[in-house]
Amino acid sequence: MARQKRPVQIAPSIICADWRMIEAHLGILEKLPVDWIHCDIMDGHFVPNITFGPEIQAKIHALTKVPIDTHLMIEDPDRYIEAFVKSGSRLISVHSETLVHLDRTLRLIASFGAIPAVAINPATPLSSIECVLDLCGLVLVMTVNPGFAGQKLVSYAIDKIARLRAMIDARGLDIDIQVDGNVSFANIPRMIGAGANVLVAGTSSLYIKGRPVEDCYAELKRVIDRSQT
Repeated sequence: MARQKRPVQIAPSIICADWRMIEAHLGILEKLPVDWIHCDIMDGHFVPNITFGPEIQAKIHALTKVPIDTHLMIEDPDRYIEAFVKSGSRLISVHSETLVHLDRTLRLIASFGAIPAVAINPATPLSSIECVLDLCGLVLVMTVNPGFAGQKLVSYAIDKIARLRAMIDARGLDIDIQVDGNVSFANIPRMIGAGANVLVAGTSSLYIKGRPVEDCYAELKRVIDRSQT
C-alpha cells in the first residue's frame, strides 16, 4: 500500500520557552501559527526530571487557543488523566512502558473526550503497541531517551518511524506519527521522509539559543516545505 501523505504539524515544546514572558510567547506561537502546544509532564520517577502538573497546564491553556498536546512521562498516568483533560488536554500520550493495561488506559483517555495516544521510547519494540493501534489517534516515537532537552538523536529511531508508518498504512488506519527528540533542521527531512508528520519543536529548531523564535520558525517551515517536495 502507498504511504499516506499527511500534512506536517508543528508542536512547540513549551518547557523550552522563556517562562519569564510566557503569556507574550504563547501569543507569538498562536500568530505564527503552530498546531499544538506540547506539554511534557515529567514526574522524576519514570524519567529523571520534573516539570509541572495539571494546575500549570490549566494556566497555559487559559492563555492560548492553540490545542494542548500532553505527553505524560509519569508513573501511574491513570490517576491524572481526568485532571489533565480538565486542564485543557486535547490529546494525551501515555508511555507503553509504564502501563500493565495499556488498552484500558487508552480507552480511559477517549472516555474523557481527548485523543488517545501512545508513546514509546527508542528501545521499545513496535510489537508492544501493535495490538492497540486501532485505539490511537497518534503514536509518539521518542527519538532520544526522555528526560532532558539537547540530546543526540538515537539513530535507529528513524528506521523505527518508517516501520511504524508502514504498519499503520498497511492496516488503513488514520494515525499521526509524532517525533520528539533532537527534531533539528538536519534531522527533520529524515523524520518526515520516514513517515513522521507531527514535529515536537524544541531547542534544536524552534528554541535555538540567541535566535528569535520567529526566525527559527521561518527556517523550520522552509525545511518542512523542502522535505515534502
